[in-house]
Amino acid sequence: MFEKTVLDNGTRILTEQRSGTRAVSLGIWVENGSRHEERPQGGLSHFVEHLLFKGTARRSPQKIAEEMDSVGGVINAFTGRESTCYYAKVVDEHLPLAIDVLRDIFLNSVFDPDEIERERTVILQEIASADENPEDFVHDLFSLDYFGDHPLGRPICGEVENVSGFNRDDLVGFVADRYLPGRIIIAGAGNLSHAELVDAVAGDFGAVPSRPLEAAGPSPEIRRGLHLHPRKLGQVHICLGVPALPYGDRRHYVAHVLNTLLGGGMSSRLFQEIREKRGKAYSVYSFLSPYRDVGYLGVYVGTKAEWTREVIDLAVEEMSKVAAGEVSEDELARARNQLIGNSLLGLESADSWMSHMTRGEMHHGRQVSLDEIVQGVRDVSHDAVTALAREFFLAEAMTATVLGDLDGHSLEGLSLPSP
Repeated sequence: MFEKTVLDNGTRILTEQRSGTRAVSLGIWVENGSRHEERPQGGLSHFVEHLLFKGTARRSPQKIAEEMDSVGGVINAFTGRESTCYYAKVVDEHLPLAIDVLRDIFLNSVFDPDEIERERTVILQEIASADENPEDFVHDLFSLDYFGDHPLGRPICGEVENVSGFNRDDLVGFVADRYLPGRIIIAGAGNLSHAELVDAVAGDFGAVPSRPLEAAGPSPEIRRGLHLHPRKLGQVHICLGVPALPYGDRRHYVAHVLNTLLGGGMSSRLFQEIREKRGKAYSVYSFLSPYRDVGYLGVYVGTKAEWTREVIDLAVEEMSKVAAGEVSEDELARARNQLIGNSLLGLESADSWMSHMTRGEMHHGRQVSLDEIVQGVRDVSHDAVTALAREFFLAEAMTATVLGDLDGHSLEGLSLPSP
């Protein structure tokens, strides 16, 4: 059962009480991420996320870890491009401890200068190691190639120059400016009581002064074309993307079905054509990356230098076939059923429900039920998939990022726009 309370200062409290489980997942979310940073601030959201675990007036960093370990709980956080989340998962009887620890780190972190310096070195190592996994790094490069110097294109961890220069005033000031009640969502799912959670957090969180929220920043201008990043690697790593839908677009179920049949699994077109039939890649898949105002559908392939042009052509060819309506009813039904199954299985745990209801609040301003998801997917028609593919899969709209050593193999003549 879903319940929602909004405190006078705008802080939202959401719960989904789930029977048949002893687990509780609790998250404190902030609608703030790397896209909300000016260029000199790049990496502050991520730095703050690290620092909130580094001590409060009541708890040392070691004490925070020991208290959660002592009850077999999990506490962690992550920073995205549009939100940050601090979360804990515990057995229901230990929910009061999870509430107290999360509340303490979120509201009472001290930002000790010594801890800032220690964590700075950790983050600088994280930045230095970011390009050691080229399959991950090519996605960061694609964001830069696609969004350019817009905050959505910059790395979430920030750049060395920025992170090396942040001081305590920068961190504390950023929290004061961005961690405002109107952006905060406290979400709990599992075996818990909504009223008890509200009673536990309303006093401290309700006392945080509210301020008017600044207007959203500008949308990015998309960069097209082919972008080469030469590097001596064993493979060439490719990201190919086209503009897709932002959060909240009424056609998002169609987009998910389209993505599933294109590259969403082992039976998908890209996997079958590029890997199974031709053996030209080990890893190949497609994915959706939606944001508040923009989005893209991407394709990843890792392949040999001599096959780079061929696999790009094959990916574009499969997109063209879908846009031409060359999708059978059996294929469409399989994609719909796969997506429904993935959605239902993906919401089996308390932490997945906690994330699901929070994203519903942030992206749609309401809760999206499982019944609505299932019906929305089932209603996706052949004509709707074809129409959206025709809108997405335009050669002049494509962006390609290629990371690796082409070893003299030319990509001239690809049907991609000039960057």
